[in-house]
Amino acid sequence: EEPQKKKFLVKFSGGNYTEFEPGRMRFHRRDFSLEILNTSRGDGRLYEYSVSKGQEEEVWQIQLEVFEPVADPSIRILHRELSNGSCSLALRCSSERGDEVSYSWEGRENGSRGICAGSGGSLNLSYSLRSAAFGCVCTARNPVSSRDAAFHSGQCGSERP
Repeated sequence: EEPQKKKFLVKFSGGNYTEFEPGRMRFHRRDFSLEILNTSRGDGRLYEYSVSKGQEEEVWQIQLEVFEPVADPSIRILHRELSNGSCSLALRCSSERGDEVSYSWEGRENGSRGICAGSGGSLNLSYSLRSAAFGCVCTARNPVSSRDAAFHSGQCGSERP
């Protein structure tokens, strides 16, 4: 059986410390924290923090997850139907980049909270063209970022959102 190997990032002993990757990581002596500079996906792994006191050793394990931030989302009209002065739309919100992205919809103007409320990347709308103009906002978010895109009701008759 192969032995387990550990790679040290910082060693602290007798009031002095040694950083083994000084260009990649920075040790903060005031609070014993370790900062990873220019984080990449490869940094997402299990880390271990240990303190030796005489015969005993205390060990903590920390799983670091690295997420790519969400890119600006875009809203596309998948289906449009104009009839008898009303508009029916199927909208799709998507972001080109980002890990574990979730989507939600809400209205932010002219009483559109109910008509625009939803979760997930799709939203179906149906409204009268005679009603006051309103806007729906799609929010794409993940654990590290959040970005918005807006759709305005006046775009029912146009080809591009």
